[in-house]
Amino acid sequence: MNVNQQPHIATPYGQPPLQGYQVYGQPGYGGPHATPYGPYNGHNAAYQQDAPPQPPGYSPYSSFPSKTFAAAGLSSDPSSSSFGLGPGRVLPSSGTPPVSAPGYGQYPQAEVQNGPAPMTSQPPRPPDSQAYGQVPVSLPTAQPLYHQQYQAPPTSTQQVTNQMAGMQIGTAPSQAGPYAPPTSSHLPTSAAFPTPGNPSYTSQAVPPSQPPVNVGVPQGPHPAYGGPPHVPQQPFPGSALPPVSQQSFPTAPTPSTQASLGGPPLPQPYGAGPPVSAHSQFPGSLPPHQAAVSQPSPYRSAPPPTGFPSSGGAPAPPRPTLGMQGPPFPPQSVSAPPGPQPNHIGAPPMQPGVPVGPPTGPLPQQNGAFGQMRGPQPAYGAPYPGQPNFGSQPQTPAPGPPAQKRLDPNSIPSPIQVIEDDKASKSGEVFMTGVRGQAPPLVTTPFQVKDQGNASPHFIRCTAYNMPCTSDMAKQSQVPLAAIIKPLAVLPENEGPLPVVDHGEGGPIRCNRCKAYMCPYMQFIEGGRRFQCAFCSCVTEVPPHYFQHLDHTGKRVDCNERPELSLGSYEFLATVEYCKNNQLPLPPAFIFLIDVSYNAVRSGMVAVVCEELCALLDTLPSEPGTDSPIRVGFVTYNKVLHFYNVKSSLAQPQMLVVSDVADMFVPLLDGFLVTVGESRTVIHSLLQQIPEMFADTRETETVFGPVIQAGLEALKAADCAGRLFIFHSTLPIAEAPGKLKNREDKKLVGTDKEKSLFQPQVSFYGNLAKECVAQGCCVDLFLFPNQYLDVATLGTVPCSTGGSVYKYSHFQAQTDRDRFLNDLRRDVKKQMGFDAIMRVRTSTGIRATDFFGSFYMSNTTDVELAGLDCDKTITVEFRHDDKLCEDTGALLQCAVLYTSCRGQRRLRIHNLAVNCCSQLAELYRHCETDALVNFFAKYAYRSVLSSPTKTVRDSLVNQCAQILACYRKNCASPSSAGQLILPECMKLLPVYLNCVLKSDVLQPGGDVSLDDRAYVRQLVSCMDVAESHAFFYPRLLPLHKLDVGGLALPTAVRDSEERLSRDGLYLLENSLSLFLWVGVAAPPDLLRSVFDVTAFSEINPNMTNLPTLDNPFSKRLHEIIEMFREQRSRYMKLMVVKQEDRLEPLFKHFLVEDKSSNGGASYVDFLCHMHKEIRQLLS
Repeated sequence: MNVNQQPHIATPYGQPPLQGYQVYGQPGYGGPHATPYGPYNGHNAAYQQDAPPQPPGYSPYSSFPSKTFAAAGLSSDPSSSSFGLGPGRVLPSSGTPPVSAPGYGQYPQAEVQNGPAPMTSQPPRPPDSQAYGQVPVSLPTAQPLYHQQYQAPPTSTQQVTNQMAGMQIGTAPSQAGPYAPPTSSHLPTSAAFPTPGNPSYTSQAVPPSQPPVNVGVPQGPHPAYGGPPHVPQQPFPGSALPPVSQQSFPTAPTPSTQASLGGPPLPQPYGAGPPVSAHSQFPGSLPPHQAAVSQPSPYRSAPPPTGFPSSGGAPAPPRPTLGMQGPPFPPQSVSAPPGPQPNHIGAPPMQPGVPVGPPTGPLPQQNGAFGQMRGPQPAYGAPYPGQPNFGSQPQTPAPGPPAQKRLDPNSIPSPIQVIEDDKASKSGEVFMTGVRGQAPPLVTTPFQVKDQGNASPHFIRCTAYNMPCTSDMAKQSQVPLAAIIKPLAVLPENEGPLPVVDHGEGGPIRCNRCKAYMCPYMQFIEGGRRFQCAFCSCVTEVPPHYFQHLDHTGKRVDCNERPELSLGSYEFLATVEYCKNNQLPLPPAFIFLIDVSYNAVRSGMVAVVCEELCALLDTLPSEPGTDSPIRVGFVTYNKVLHFYNVKSSLAQPQMLVVSDVADMFVPLLDGFLVTVGESRTVIHSLLQQIPEMFADTRETETVFGPVIQAGLEALKAADCAGRLFIFHSTLPIAEAPGKLKNREDKKLVGTDKEKSLFQPQVSFYGNLAKECVAQGCCVDLFLFPNQYLDVATLGTVPCSTGGSVYKYSHFQAQTDRDRFLNDLRRDVKKQMGFDAIMRVRTSTGIRATDFFGSFYMSNTTDVELAGLDCDKTITVEFRHDDKLCEDTGALLQCAVLYTSCRGQRRLRIHNLAVNCCSQLAELYRHCETDALVNFFAKYAYRSVLSSPTKTVRDSLVNQCAQILACYRKNCASPSSAGQLILPECMKLLPVYLNCVLKSDVLQPGGDVSLDDRAYVRQLVSCMDVAESHAFFYPRLLPLHKLDVGGLALPTAVRDSEERLSRDGLYLLENSLSLFLWVGVAAPPDLLRSVFDVTAFSEINPNMTNLPTLDNPFSKRLHEIIEMFREQRSRYMKLMVVKQEDRLEPLFKHFLVEDKSSNGGASYVDFLCHMHKEIRQLLS
């Protein structure tokens, strides 16, 4: 990866500022950027010297944990600076606004000089033995905080000289040339120089009691926020002293810029102050009785401050010594610049008193790491107010600092670039599964699969295709070993359906010991009379009817003719022994249960459902060329339940009412469940009458538990499995089993009690779910809420039975009809297995230990699903129980026993072989980031049931940091500690993980309801890798670049506001919704082609469907939208978002590389934080 510059940190434009934050104008699209600076309104207790300390890690965003970072040389934390804020320091009354103590989610923006440093002369080529890279920076442990004492302002030059000789002075930004002595994490300090001449710089090992100081990140207010400008220091007339602001040496690079190549110089972070000179010690510009607070920096080398310094008691700093001070350096102590050695760059001696010019050429940097040398800072042309101007020429105040330059977003790993590179190299190719341990193309790349003995990536994707041989190695790397399995995935047409193998009454061939099914990895021995199990090594007799001779290679001569011996995925017909009670199952039944309370009728839901079912019942699932054997039944309910007899012999349907909901039963058996073909007329009559019967209802209360009980009892009576389709609208508050109360309390968000909001309110539904699973009763829930209805509790049964939850908040038939009906049609028609049991077997050395998804487990090995559809995934985590062998690799076999729509019992088998490795480098070379993020999201979303969200976020960040730190320590070539080095296949892990951390479940905004969070949590738990990728990192297409004459889509752009053009048209897709963003300056021709209007103001933002126009652009756009919808398991409603309109904040919520309104960090900021975490671990 080649990365040269830092990315721009975009802030949402036109968005209301966060409460309590001052907004400063920034370049954008028409509005100010919210900044992390709080307004300063004069004297305030929070800023006074004796103010109560803030809690550690306090952040106004409360987004990320504040930790102790040992990022030497990348700090502007006042607690670690040599510029201690002692009693004599005060805040200017009109200076920089004070800033809260830093938090994990509060990072300053950064400025950068784009391009290399100015070239005035060609720098000398370093010796070959020198590595082009940053000078290594030792990573100190947390050091105690101390403060510099300040006294009365001096009145003479000699007093200035004497006072400076006893101080530690923070360095101004580096003005050194491309070569400088190795950096210590402490600042060089000034002392009494004996004679002007070439000083001897000594890198000293300083005891740990010495506090770390900031290098290269100057303290003090930023001129853009009202701070005083910088004073270029001048030599004192007639004095042999050198300039007070000593030269700083090249510092460790800012982690936010880390990629794989060197780049231009990196100035100070945006929001840090100008370089602080020695003259800033004079209190002439600061009002008394107030402690100065400088902007905290994310580049912290000491613990975050827990409060502001008190008015007294600050210890005096130790007397500075000549040379550089800092934490222990890599073992050497030299009295001169070191000679050529790896990662060290020497510098010629410097003349005291001679100003050091800017770099004379591009700064060298090691290839293969993210990082930049710190370059020169912008000059500030006036002295601080109230200062003497010693020996310098009078200067006219500059009108202002140079224009802030944003960071180049192309400098860090780009998801779009990775996706496009993978498409370019693998799109359209045939992926051969015969190579063990081969990682497949990305989920965003279209490809074909040729099954050669391993399951297709459509069925199984792994986090790692090269497993560690030992558990110690796995623990060291912290890479989770997991498989995301989609057992009933629908294959592309060109790959065809899976073959079905029928072994007759004997059933499938299995191992006698572990019961693994016959697969290509079984080894036939003794001329084919026996086979040795590849999973447990047990030898089993081959049944006579299955015997076949072996060829000269030891393979059966018919192996290519038998799917179970040549393919990775196939099906067996199961025998009676695989059925409940040793009886073949009956075809399943579908029962539709419709809420007919006041809210449901008023919203139009009841009429829409009944109208759609009339047509939908003719398309029930069936085997090709046969009528559907599925039986259907109908129930309506509010406080009571209405069952309907739709027997074919009746002229009109009959209603039977059950008002005793405390003891639910089915009042009729004959006539409740019927086939559509037999009772079509009666069913249509019923569906037409239901909206009329309840049109004038005034019943607002509903039940819910008895509704599921009714469907369950009906399936029990019919002795079959089936599905319940429940259409529900309100919180079930009527007196009945499963009654709920409104427990919505946003005060609990962010507290230790927040986890209770994700847990079921009562245990009733958990027990009911067990009964449903035992019967094979799968529940699909369609919710139409206008207010809180406790999705966390109502979704318990669907999530435990393999069902789905669909949610349509504030449903209106006119605008939400298409989305609901398309979801309903797909849900009813999709391929489905009933009464399913799944078991994952593994070869010796590993075992399945944890499972994620919508299912129920009564033991530690069997995943029980009342229903399993083609969209559901089950994620399985593996752990070592023995040592693996590199030669044999590791095997896993997923076997799913289910009942088909015809009532046929089947076994679907998926096999996968992966490699094993004894070297960590091989593990990191064969990981799949999309699968890792899918696993991390599911793990985190399940963890919120038992842990506070902050703890969950911390755990995710820590594990990710451990993964990357292990790679850095064991696999990367030696380089500067200031460089962030990522494995090639994991270079997008930080950006994707940040998207998970910022998601509404883990870090909600104020406008996100508790129901929405519970809904998303349940939804993600069974997402496949492709949908989770789009969900966490949405696809953003610039439609104004669309080539209407071709089939190719325009290249997507990164999810950042700065990528949006005011004259552009963008389509964003996140697997649940579609947004069409229209720039305010979009050309009239483009608007006419899409909306049939010529002016931006004429666009109707309430439209959910684009007009169908007779022009190529409109036709192509409709094709793209339909293609996107077909790729997802749920219908994506289209929303038109006009720039600077009311829906734009919702659209910006999905621009995940930017800072989010809920306090989530931007991609750049999180990369900075991740770098600090890694360096902390490495120290």
